[in-house]
Amino acid sequence: MAIDTNPAETGTSDAIVTLTAKASDKLKEIIAKQGRADLALRVYVTPGGCSGFSYGMTFADGAEEGDAIVDHDGVTVVVDPMSAMYVKGSEIDFVDALMGGGFALRNPNAVSSCGCGQSFKTAGDSGTAKACAH
Repeated sequence: MAIDTNPAETGTSDAIVTLTAKASDKLKEIIAKQGRADLALRVYVTPGGCSGFSYGMTFADGAEEGDAIVDHDGVTVVVDPMSAMYVKGSEIDFVDALMGGGFALRNPNAVSSCGCGQSFKTAGDSGTAKACAH
């Protein structure tokens, strides 16, 4: 998964996360191949990584207590309360590329990211945005 930290491309939204049509279509394709229409995409943030936080995505059997639930064009996305603080307003896209293709999360809250492509820092963290040392 790649990270795009350019908020100018994403705009702001009251939704926790949104999906582009391409991401939604790809997720529906993957879920259909699994033969499990009940699967939800879980988006989460964990402490760690070179910049302070790391993104993750996985499939879940559904929502857990306290999760934010977003239904987008037949795809259910769930986000736990801690992660929701860091990804609010983000957009998930699917990028076809020879190298580095896959799901990309465009997060307007991230002020910098690391060369690993999965680690980010928010404005609430001390310091200023700077390029990764990798």
